[in-house]
Amino acid sequence: MSPDLIRKPVHYDAIKRRVWIYGQRCHHGATGALLAAAGAGLAAMKVPPAAVLLAAGSLLMVHDWNDRSIWFERGWQNQP
Repeated sequence: MSPDLIRKPVHYDAIKRRVWIYGQRCHHGATGALLAAAGAGLAAMKVPPAAVLLAAGSLLMVHDWNDRSIWFERGWQNQP
């Protein structure tokens, strides 16, 4: 990976349609896990949009479930 890309906070590869945040690939499932956790935390505080975050996060995780072994894999990740 190019050192220039590590310094960029967010990098979007338009050809492969992938997003990296500080050199770490951001998968649908990993994003979904964060949204679901945020939704669960907001639900505990009884905030109205909590159900939306929980549902959106769950859907993202289900969508990307087959790749769950690489959700938090470090680095550039040259998967097809």
